Amino acid sequence: MSSRAERTRLGLVSLGCDKNTVDSERMLAELVGHGAERVADLAEADVILVNTCGFIDAAKEESIEILLEAGRLKREGRCRSVVAVGCMVERYRDELAPALPEVDLLLGLRDLDRLIPELVERGLLEAGHATGVHPGERLPLGSRHVSYLKVSEGCDHGCAFCAIPLWRGRHRSFELDRLVAETLRLEAQGAVEVNLVAQDLAHYGRDRRDGTDIATLLEALLRETDVPWFRLLYIYSAGLRPPLVELMASEPRLLPYIDMPIQHASDTVLARMRRPERRGRLLEKIAWLRESIEDLTLRTTVLVGFPGETDAEFRELVSFLEETRFDRLGAFAFSPQDGTRAAAMEDERPPEDVACARLEEIIEIQRAVSRERLAAMVGTRRTAIVDGTAAIDDPVVAELLPRGAGEDGPEAHLYLGRIDSQADDVDGATVLVGPADLAPGTLVEVAVERAADFDLAARIASVLRPAPGGGGVDRSREPIVVGARTRRELPVLGLGLETAWGK
Repeated sequence: MSSRAERTRLGLVSLGCDKNTVDSERMLAELVGHGAERVADLAEADVILVNTCGFIDAAKEESIEILLEAGRLKREGRCRSVVAVGCMVERYRDELAPALPEVDLLLGLRDLDRLIPELVERGLLEAGHATGVHPGERLPLGSRHVSYLKVSEGCDHGCAFCAIPLWRGRHRSFELDRLVAETLRLEAQGAVEVNLVAQDLAHYGRDRRDGTDIATLLEALLRETDVPWFRLLYIYSAGLRPPLVELMASEPRLLPYIDMPIQHASDTVLARMRRPERRGRLLEKIAWLRESIEDLTLRTTVLVGFPGETDAEFRELVSFLEETRFDRLGAFAFSPQDGTRAAAMEDERPPEDVACARLEEIIEIQRAVSRERLAAMVGTRRTAIVDGTAAIDDPVVAELLPRGAGEDGPEAHLYLGRIDSQADDVDGATVLVGPADLAPGTLVEVAVERAADFDLAARIASVLRPAPGGGGVDRSREPIVVGARTRRELPVLGLGLETAWGK
């Protein structure tokens, strides 16, 4: 292999959802297999690859911002080529090409197989050089102890607001044996928590017509691997069937956590959104789930400001949320997606200030629910995972520590982690105080001491399972440096900690 190819440095920025992260990790494995070397600082990269997101306006803006910064680095630094791939490119390639001349290569979701040949043609990789990368192999972008397993691609739902079927096509389930093999590789790389992701996990296997479903996939993963934590992210309520619920109720390695997006709770809005269930059925489903699965954590997503949403319909959503009291909730204001049914309803959108006010009200309702639910955990013992260290001399972190934490020893005694009911990146964090040199991926029993709006503080009582490989603190979760900005990949503390723990 030529020295030129050996020196090719790759800066990879992955934006958007966890499904995008999986795609990025696969691209990274293939590129490294062809001689590239990943660098954390984009200023040191020969090739900057941005996996874009185009789901909402804010995601599009972030993607454009990163590409513009990459273009500046190409003009002023060592970067030789800027590559944009992913969802935003798939949808807006014709508009992006003339608007972003600094981007050398635009590849949508359907032509990612051209990535390696195009870079070879540009002299940035050497033809024919590969290091035996297996199909589907991935290299972690962040910490190795938390991984995501994408079980299918595309979506068959026809939600009026969503462009994903236009970008990613119809639903296709990946082969069960392939997913088991991929999970075994993730486990060998150090995965302790594997989060199953898809546009709708409940649809897994339906297109294969061989009796395979999400429950049989989980049974295979539990049988063939020793991963201690499996978590389900994004599963439609209509697809939650008794075999899956019974498995969750009986299998301790399958965390009692369901991410079930409802989007709204007014029947008329749900009908306009083309969602599959209605308020009454949702209430029945939630009651059944909570009765069937002990200590269940329910997360949902809601969308406000949808075209035609009246104040009365919004009040129906508020009433529903106050009644059901989801443990976790993500809320968004409607953002029109080109090509969707909802985009044609632009004239019916509530004014922007009305949508923003409704969003703020939903967030405040959930803040109160979360504060109460987390406060009820104080004095209990939970299982938690260590995600990384935190600096005890950081003035912000120090202010948020439980009283007396600073007396326990040096900096390495303070960690950021999550209890089992907190999903990575979306559900807040738990500040952990305990013995030194616990590596990310260590499972511990903790005593919860304090609660805030979305975060907890706890003291480590015992180590339940050392991190794979043992040893000291793994500092592999380096941030990606983008000019003056830093995209932090560790969970961050919520602002609510400041008031709840007092000043």
